[in-house]
Amino acid sequence: MRAVESVIRRPILTEKSSRLRETGGRTAADLEGEAEFRQKVFFEVAREANKIEIRRAVEGLFKVKVHDVRTMIVRGKDKRIGRFAGRRPNWKKAIVTLAEGQRIELFEAQSAAAEG
Repeated sequence: MRAVESVIRRPILTEKSSRLRETGGRTAADLEGEAEFRQKVFFEVAREANKIEIRRAVEGLFKVKVHDVRTMIVRGKDKRIGRFAGRRPNWKKAIVTLAEGQRIELFEAQSAAAEG
């Protein structure tokens, strides 16, 4: 069993992750009739971590109930600086779907600060 802090490396804050966090992947027409949706949050996680460890880490760190975890390996890009070629490392991304009505306050505070 890995330590919770070593499983989750950092949150991923992009336009797509912000949209999924706010709408849960639903369109505006779908959201009109429903009051609740399942919020999705993105994390960079340890390459060796599995879905069970990611679920326990998110539930332990943020005190929320997790509905689903999806993971993917993001392949590193080839990069060049002049004549020197290198490669960025591969990393693992996790999309964590929270249970209905659950929210992570960390993301709410960051998006409010960015807007204001």
